[in-house]
This record gives sequence, C-alpha cells and structure tokens, in this order.
Amino acid sequence: MTGTTTAATAAGRGAAGVPVRGLTVLYDAGCVLCRHLSDWLARQAQLVPLELLPAGSAEARARFPGLDHAATLDEVTVVGDSGQVYRGSRAWIVVLWALREHRGLAHRLATPAGARLARGAVLAAAKWRDAQRRGGQSRYGQGWGGPRGAGQWGGQAYRRADGWSYHPRTGWTHSPTASCSAPSCSGAAPASR
Repeated sequence: MTGTTTAATAAGRGAAGVPVRGLTVLYDAGCVLCRHLSDWLARQAQLVPLELLPAGSAEARARFPGLDHAATLDEVTVVGDSGQVYRGSRAWIVVLWALREHRGLAHRLATPAGARLARGAVLAAAKWRDAQRRGGQSRYGQGWGGPRGAGQWGGQAYRRADGWSYHPRTGWTHSPTASCSAPSCSGAAPASR
C-alpha cells in the first residue's frame, strides 16, 4: 500500500511505490478518544509493525521535520518507514491494513464506496473531538443534541423552510430566503427541535 509523500521524502528517498514495512501513528495525546484508540491499536495483532507516537512531541518533530506538526494534532497522520505520509481517512485505512484482524475491512474501505464511509467516520470523530475541546459545546454553542440533548448525537434538523436543501453530490447547503428571520436561517447551524 502506498500513500502520498512529502516532496522532500519522495525526491530524497524515492518513497513512492516502496513497500511499507512499518508505520508510525501520530496521535493527539491530549485527546481521550485518540488515547483510547492508540491503546486499542497497541493490543491488536499486527501484520505490519505500528509505532504509536504523540503528535507534536519533541520526538515527532525530530523524526519528521518536514511535517506540519500543528496539522498532525488536528488530523490523524501516519508515516510509513520509507517516508509515505497518510492523512485523515487514508491514515485510518492504512492502519487497519496493518492489523491482522482488520486487513479485509481496510481493503473494503479502500473502494470508492468504502472511502465515503471511512471519510464519514473520520469526520464524525473530528466533530466529537471539536466538541470535547470546547467542553462539550459545539462550535455553535450548543451540545450535541441542542439544549435538550446536550452530550448526545443527533437532535438537529435541517428544514427546507429555513433555506436548507440536500443534494446527494454536495450534501447540505443553505440558501437563505428573504422571508426567513429565524436564527437557524443565518447559515450558522441547523435548528434544534
């Protein structure tokens, strides 16, 4: 499995197309979910050795000087032993590929349909992490379920009357109408029910 490489790595070591014999997973040690997942990864049978390293740490900065270390704290990043760099959903797929019990799942997630599922999972985790950083508050000032369901998933509604529409290719979009004066019409967040 190969990934995108940094320009310096690709030019310096020719990492593209080189087999992966080891992976370094950079995880946010300040994130409860990230620590839980790194502990889970450490307990799994590995076909390709995984090294778990706190993102942004002095060791990570010394070993991978070409990486944007601030970005590694926001987006899961995995570095192959030949300099391959995987980010986001591709990072999760390559990590699953390294695990004995999950390699088949990784191959399914590498398909176009599976990639959408993997991306959705990574986005959901990012949204959860964002809410945790804000003390359980979303960027819009409400908990996961709005005022009644703080700390829970769901509970928000996108309504056509407020100017929201769903398109399978692009997802939810907002086009405010002149008659809409509700706070949810500002485009900032869906209304809570």
